[in-house]
Amino acid sequence: MRKFAETCEAIAGTTKKLLKIGIVAEYFRSRTVEEASVSAVFLSGRPFPAYDETTLQVGGRLLWQVLEELSEKSAAELSAAYRRFGDLGAVAGEVLGDSGRGEEDTPGVRSFDSAQGRLPRASVPTHELSAIEAENYFRRIAAARGPAAKGALVRELLERATPLEAKYLVKIMTGDLRIGLKESLVEEAIARAYDATLAQVQRGNMLVGDIGETLRLAARGALGEAHMRMFHPLGFMLASPAESAEEALSYFEQASVEDKYDGVRAQAHVSAGEVRFFSRTRDEITESFPELPDALAGLPQDAILDGEIVAWSYSEEGAGRALPFSALQQRLGRKKVSAELMRRVPVVYLVFDVLYAGGELLLERPLRERMLALDDLLAAERVTHHRDTETQRKSGEQGRFIFGVDPGPVIERVIRAPFARVSKPEELEELFTAAQTRGNEGLMIKDLESPYTPGRRGKSWLKMKRELATLDVVVTAVEYGHGKRIGVLSDYTFAVRDGERLVNVGKAYSGLTDVEIAEMTKWFLEHTVDDQGFRREVEPKIVLEVAFNNVMKSDRHESGYALRFPRIVRLRPDKSPEDADTIERVEEIYRRQDGHGQ
Repeated sequence: MRKFAETCEAIAGTTKKLLKIGIVAEYFRSRTVEEASVSAVFLSGRPFPAYDETTLQVGGRLLWQVLEELSEKSAAELSAAYRRFGDLGAVAGEVLGDSGRGEEDTPGVRSFDSAQGRLPRASVPTHELSAIEAENYFRRIAAARGPAAKGALVRELLERATPLEAKYLVKIMTGDLRIGLKESLVEEAIARAYDATLAQVQRGNMLVGDIGETLRLAARGALGEAHMRMFHPLGFMLASPAESAEEALSYFEQASVEDKYDGVRAQAHVSAGEVRFFSRTRDEITESFPELPDALAGLPQDAILDGEIVAWSYSEEGAGRALPFSALQQRLGRKKVSAELMRRVPVVYLVFDVLYAGGELLLERPLRERMLALDDLLAAERVTHHRDTETQRKSGEQGRFIFGVDPGPVIERVIRAPFARVSKPEELEELFTAAQTRGNEGLMIKDLESPYTPGRRGKSWLKMKRELATLDVVVTAVEYGHGKRIGVLSDYTFAVRDGERLVNVGKAYSGLTDVEIAEMTKWFLEHTVDDQGFRREVEPKIVLEVAFNNVMKSDRHESGYALRFPRIVRLRPDKSPEDADTIERVEEIYRRQDGHGQ
């Protein structure tokens, strides 16, 4: 791990993309293929490959306790270090270095400390820690049950490490290296190190969902052997905002238009009768919607679909419509969903794209061809699994609703998302009005010639909404409330992304229910990185959608901006911090305000 940590320091020391890639490529060439493959996963900011469902379940509080014990620093000293760095890994590097363990100290046998009844921290007999051994520790930590067992293994691992190694081991455990290195740059480094093309590496990594395995394939010139790994979610194609119908149609001549639903974006993987759903954060969410898998289980071939899970209302007249997100929220994050809840909040899967079918990856085919492939797939004869007569009746013709076109085949709780094709702004305006009349957010406007580009936000897919501006933000600090909210953490300071860092833009304390606040209080207490008494700095992992009246210039926050009258619209468990809005988006909203927010 010494060479790995030194490489990370070198990467963090430059802002030049090509130099970062060169540093990583040289590191890969200097390691064995096995160690390089493990390191590639670590350099992507995670302890395990993307497809792997294993999790460490080690929070900031546990790491804090281990560091406090190993460094023999007081809570105040650790808090002061955290305020300087804002990163628990950097804190580990500093406080463990201050504890007397220098980078030149090679772990070896020293005298027994009779006063303490144990070997001093720097005296554990061992050899240099390797990346492969670090991964083995991570596997053992993930398998350990309970905080005590996990904490003991974390301590053992950090005792084996120098302060610089500990710095990056902690960063890996928290899931964020913060060295200006994204997985896309690791892909470029693999291409350079092993004489492959970037396109070959990107395709291989997308298919296998394991940057380490991708490196192993590249090292033996076998990237062409990469095959689709089912139940490993691909990246989602993203949309950019369009302010008007005229702007939307300025990017392409003809568009496919769908309603923009207020639900959870979900990717469905179907293989041999097994069906699993994944959110935009690539977390599996199947258990929250147990009535959906049977609706797809009988598809005649393996497939990966893209769509939206929405709460659905069936009317007596036979028409259906999506319900607000607040209804769907009752279903999110539940490991067990009762029959009563399924009856009270029914859901459907509105599918609008197909990414893989019949052994063929369809991403590079234009949308118009993928739409035809989707229609053929849903219309094909299939084997029915666990058909329920009442479910079938309700989600058959009753799932159809007026959109100006036939919505296509309906399979139980799966609906082919209705669409229309337009080429004139006035047609788009008419559809937009109709979508809002149905209670939906607005429109999705898509270029019929566009390929599916995972994880990218371009102008091929656009979203048109006209409502009070909202931002997706990340909670960075929380405070205890007042009055009836004494004892719960209800006041949230939040930030947007500014490159690799987060900058605060406001604080909100209204919008969530008492139940949500109680649940979030428990989470924040378990993921506190700096306890300041009334206020706590927390791991920046919770995403909120916030509304506000306008954006103001302000010296209160490092961002230089503050939101006026912010309020929480909803929690966004379907989004990761990387999906949060940027400071550029805040500046854009500020510029577009009348009078520039003054």
